[in-house]
Amino acid sequence: MIKTVELPTVFRSDVRLDLIRRAVTAFQANRRQPYGPSPMAGMHHSVRWSGKGKGVSRVPRLRGTMTGAQAPGTVGGRRAHPPRPDKVWVKKVNEQERRLARNAAIAAVKDPRMVASRGHRFPEDITLPVVIEDGIETLTPDSGATREGLKILNHLGLLPDVERAKDGRHIRAGRGKMRGRRYRQPRSVLVVVKEAGNVRRLLGNLPGVEVVNPAALNAEVLAPGGDPGRLTVFSEGALEILRSWPT
Repeated sequence: MIKTVELPTVFRSDVRLDLIRRAVTAFQANRRQPYGPSPMAGMHHSVRWSGKGKGVSRVPRLRGTMTGAQAPGTVGGRRAHPPRPDKVWVKKVNEQERRLARNAAIAAVKDPRMVASRGHRFPEDITLPVVIEDGIETLTPDSGATREGLKILNHLGLLPDVERAKDGRHIRAGRGKMRGRRYRQPRSVLVVVKEAGNVRRLLGNLPGVEVVNPAALNAEVLAPGGDPGRLTVFSEGALEILRSWPT
């Protein structure tokens, strides 16, 4: 520890798990892509229905045969209740609720118990959140930027968490592995700086590490999956911007 910094008042917000989960669920739902079959799927048959009272089941049948077709449960027939392409996946969240959820997620990053419950690895004697000087934003290594970023995280004592994220990358269960989502990557350190350009060169390629500016903070970035307490590093300039936020 080099010096202490007074945190903005937003870090004293109530940690509302219900609001965080609601906001994160909305973020995830709004990325869903509507899907469903063609309206005419399973309907391309020349069938007839002979009416009732004939002593046979009331199933549309291919003309000239007794083979059932087109109805649900028949070979090549339509589905009874398929997914609807016009289903509305979007979930709306009130602006004030969304802001309170963001503030609640920010307040959670200073609680070591919440951060540890997410599985993050950090020194026991460290004070959360970690605050660094603005000089990191002006670092412009000619080569080996990621190597310099590893040295910075190692100096802060946060390198074990990056290694945890690297070792935790695994093939996804289910059909998603065939649809461009083959791997699941655990989330590691979140770095919040005033200007993210150069810092993203240093840390953006490390597994699980994200670099954002204060304007990009939301409940999902601060609490992936709706679980608050992400291991977070703030620059002094980013904290100054947070001081102007309403609580």
